[in-house]
Amino acid sequence: MKDLDRKPITNSHWGTYWVESENGEPTGLTPFEHDPDPSPIGAGMVETRRDALRITRPAVRRSWLEGGPGTLGAQRGSEEFVEVTWDEVNRLIADELQRVRRDHGNKAIYAGSYGWASAGRFHHAQGQLKRFLNLVGGFTSSVNTYSFAAAEVIVPHVLGDFRGFLDRMTSWESIAGHCDLFVAFGGVPLKNGQITQGGTGAHVQKAGVLAAHAGGTRFVNVSPLRADVLDQVEADWLALRPSTDAALMLGLAHVILSEGLHDRAFLERYTVGFERFAAYLTGETDGVAKTADWAAAITDIPADTIRDLARRMARGRTMISVAYALTRQDHGEQPYWAAITLAAMLGQIGLPGGGVGFGYSAMNHTGLNRRQVPYAAFPQGQNPVPDYIPVARVTDMLENPGGTVDYNGRTLTYPDVRLVWWAGGNPFHHHQDLNRLRRAWAKPETIIVNEWCWNSLARHADIVLPCTTPLERDDIAMSPKDPFITMMDKVGEPVGEARDDHEIFRGIAAAMGVEEAFTEGRSAGEWLRWLYDLSRQAAARGRIELPTLDELRREGWHRVPAPGKQTVMMEAFRADPEARPLKTPSGRIEIFSETIAGFGYDDCPGHPAWIEPLEWLGKAGAGNALHMISNQPKTKLHSQIDHGSLSRSDRVAGREPVLMNPEDAAKRGLSEGQIVRLFNARGATLAGLRISDEIRPGVIQIATGAWYEPAGETCVHGNPNTLTPDKGTSKLAQGPIAHSCLVEVEAAADVPPVTIGVAPPVIERGG
Repeated sequence: MKDLDRKPITNSHWGTYWVESENGEPTGLTPFEHDPDPSPIGAGMVETRRDALRITRPAVRRSWLEGGPGTLGAQRGSEEFVEVTWDEVNRLIADELQRVRRDHGNKAIYAGSYGWASAGRFHHAQGQLKRFLNLVGGFTSSVNTYSFAAAEVIVPHVLGDFRGFLDRMTSWESIAGHCDLFVAFGGVPLKNGQITQGGTGAHVQKAGVLAAHAGGTRFVNVSPLRADVLDQVEADWLALRPSTDAALMLGLAHVILSEGLHDRAFLERYTVGFERFAAYLTGETDGVAKTADWAAAITDIPADTIRDLARRMARGRTMISVAYALTRQDHGEQPYWAAITLAAMLGQIGLPGGGVGFGYSAMNHTGLNRRQVPYAAFPQGQNPVPDYIPVARVTDMLENPGGTVDYNGRTLTYPDVRLVWWAGGNPFHHHQDLNRLRRAWAKPETIIVNEWCWNSLARHADIVLPCTTPLERDDIAMSPKDPFITMMDKVGEPVGEARDDHEIFRGIAAAMGVEEAFTEGRSAGEWLRWLYDLSRQAAARGRIELPTLDELRREGWHRVPAPGKQTVMMEAFRADPEARPLKTPSGRIEIFSETIAGFGYDDCPGHPAWIEPLEWLGKAGAGNALHMISNQPKTKLHSQIDHGSLSRSDRVAGREPVLMNPEDAAKRGLSEGQIVRLFNARGATLAGLRISDEIRPGVIQIATGAWYEPAGETCVHGNPNTLTPDKGTSKLAQGPIAHSCLVEVEAAADVPPVTIGVAPPVIERGG
């Protein structure tokens, strides 16, 4: 936007910032004055905008350009690119789409495009892609997320909804005023709470934790990592074996049941199936009582500690919080189901400060007391193709066209995918067993990517379309997850020939004769006004007054007033379960699900259960292996801006750091700062060693997000997904199980240089 009477402003996943600029170029970001705990990550948007890894022109992999679709797909990731004009690339893509649709049908197009794009309401990469493809016949899609796929499927069977509850989580204010004990399975990792999809105005997670502590709430950190709860709250640390949370919850439930501490009246009125679960808990059905001693042998938490925690939970108002990470393990459905059941036994669901919560500090909006405003979104239209896959089964799909997969009571058939299109997100960051993915990635005939920098995804594409960054386009951040509405001002011109995603698809749509249908005759600015006007109307219907677009432009931001009362999840259901039933078959909390039992899955029975994970420290034959936790990074979102200075500042000799307990380091003769090799049968990665007693023995921690740089089967940069198993959580959800991973660690004998910071060879070619 030009001729502003104020400083330019922008919004992102990491926060809101005022933009410093000079001569039409952004030079820095100043945190929003209403943000008490700003994230430093956003600054990377400025420093990386014009660096050597910026993609400035459309580029096509040489073999694909010369030999056509399907030529030497195995060379993706290692071959040079040829720059072409936008007119030429638009024709190439239009012709390729027509070929695939004619010869194989639209279901041969996979537009998974999973990932986080800009915070803007209009320039949303996936929305633009899906609208375009829906206009030309559709595509095979994906369902669920890598973040919490198992919960997305299991919780609706138990509570009738999941996503809705994420947006109505009991507020931190309610916890501070009423909660006696906050039991955090997977912790409350503030590093994760730096972000919220759709944009962040003011960070509340740290203040929420500290306010609860000041109000008398005691915290229990159930995690192999001490740092998963803020030091200042002096949490009790239960450093359990990874992937055993469900066993611990069952042990707690057994104590509560056997000592008569459960709320019989709540169970009778608000739940179904408790008797079936109790029969499993006491060993009546399988001969194994899930006692504290039984749980102690699995979790490595002393039985007396388990009994003491169960009694403390029953004595006062208790919040049971389960991190998203708990779903990313083998049988990841079970911890969430068990946590809901445990909370139901305590009878505090729907009460202020108590019950169960999903992912406190997984994102900034969790526990943020706010009004829900149904803002308008860019319309995607209807996808004529009914085919879909669970999102984490993309490698299976590419490997097994025509194969089948069980999912949530259905049997799905994998399509024969010939073209993959990714706009936003990076599968070479978040998918498991990357060496296997790389082999499967060679099979499609064409891979198209919208990207702004030469990350690992762009390097593994056939056609790369350079897109703009948020600072190079006008937009509005307005998300139901955050009370702030923010203008996102265009501060600098696109670098090189980069185009925003709407303009990219407009050009291809024109080459295919559907430009008018795609744009509806509106410019980007006109779409913004249309979206905002619809949003104002929707807000007004909820008696929320928003400023006009011109007023918003003048001020730069607006805050929607907070609701008049604190949010308490499931409060209405508790008050009147007959008038406000859950969307489950029974209308109540389904501790036993007849629906799931009817699926007949051997890896997901009809009630919460302990099922031994694929890989864990208690597994017979685990030997000297270490359990690897590959959690979210603190210096970036996923792999975004991994090449920025903040991310690089946390490296050890250019590699991602790996945390190890001193006892494990001593056994292996390893020392601080050493480059080590993490390996198993799936592959290897190199990392820089950090030694600390903040992690329990037998466990190592390495964050995800390092750009994948393979040398054979080894990532030299420190991406842990070369090691993680690519198997579904169960036949129910088919979610990812990255946290069920055993590895060996040794000193690295060969340490190749990291070169991912250098752009791939690109040949310039005239128009």
